Amino acid sequence: MKRMKTFMRQIIFVGSLVTGIFIIAVAAAIFIWQTTEEGRLPAKTAVVLHAINNDLVPLDTNITPPRIVTGGSSSGPSLLREEIYVPVQGEAQIPMRMYRPQGEGPYPIIMYYHGGAFMEGYGNVDTHDNIIRSIASRTNSIVLAPSYRLAPDYEYPVAVEDSYAALNWAYDHAESFNGDSNRLSVAGDSAGGNIAAVMALMSRDRDGPPIQAQALLYPLTTFLDMTFESRETYDSGYFLLSRSVMYRARDVYTPNESMWSSPYTSPLNADELYDLPPALVITAEFDPLRDEGEAYAKRLADYENSVQTTRYRGVMHGFISFYEVMQSGRAGMQELSSFLNRANSGQLQLKEGYHLQVRQPPQGMNRVREQTEAFAIAAYLLGRSSTDLFSE
Repeated sequence: MKRMKTFMRQIIFVGSLVTGIFIIAVAAAIFIWQTTEEGRLPAKTAVVLHAINNDLVPLDTNITPPRIVTGGSSSGPSLLREEIYVPVQGEAQIPMRMYRPQGEGPYPIIMYYHGGAFMEGYGNVDTHDNIIRSIASRTNSIVLAPSYRLAPDYEYPVAVEDSYAALNWAYDHAESFNGDSNRLSVAGDSAGGNIAAVMALMSRDRDGPPIQAQALLYPLTTFLDMTFESRETYDSGYFLLSRSVMYRARDVYTPNESMWSSPYTSPLNADELYDLPPALVITAEFDPLRDEGEAYAKRLADYENSVQTTRYRGVMHGFISFYEVMQSGRAGMQELSSFLNRANSGQLQLKEGYHLQVRQPPQGMNRVREQTEAFAIAAYLLGRSSTDLFSE
């Protein structure tokens, strides 16, 4: 009996020692991941970037901490999902995903253009489904996300013409899906942010559908060789977008240099930007596209358009895609939804002049929660990596 007690104490001691070593290893790993040439990252940003850049999770997979940490999440209102096809130029059709509330409506319509560098294999409606669905739920709106055709098979202007055809289709057929054509907004992220901005320009220039608001998430706004500090500092690709991808996108989407100066590829360089819908422009600190997004917001304001501009510190390109796990992503999604809700209800306060709001990383108890979740995710990733190693 005495031997058994001694043996059990030894097992507990060894277990505690292993646990302690593992905790130290996790903490050390997070510290290393936070340290970059561009500066020290918040813990959650560092963990998410490490997971993606080391292929520990696919880019389009939600990285979530254990439910014991987050407490789970409540589901939003029930939505109907449909896959439809809309006609575009050249007697072709493209697929378009629709999320809409159950009921008679009529509901506001939001056209969402997904990011992905305009190229096949870098992003599609599926990789952005969580954003599309969440916007529909949070704004009680119909969200339509067209799968515009991509390079290298389709060069400019196919993507924007597809997108504009989808916009016109939504406006013309709104009644058939309980939509309100008088409450029509455009939104998009990265390359999709570029397209959303271009839709506002095209609709103005072509006397197209009246757009009540445009929401641009870390948009690419110019294909021209302009000097931006953020392009120089964050071009390695570690922050989810590299200079090489940007150049490849330009080479295959706009292969002729004459295309680069078009307002429908480079809205930042448009001759004039008068009479455009109120805009929300969200940028990220660690993003090569940060400065050009803010430069576009400033030009919109210079042309007397109403602009709400927010830079989120401590996060990378595409951070709102991770709203389920990053508090800054949730804040960005909330700001986006609030902007669209105000536009839908006619309560959007018009702003004069250019004002850049800088949103700090989570502080106080929110920071503690963020660090706790970062530790939980890092422990999961390291534990899984160890399991995979021993199973080989």
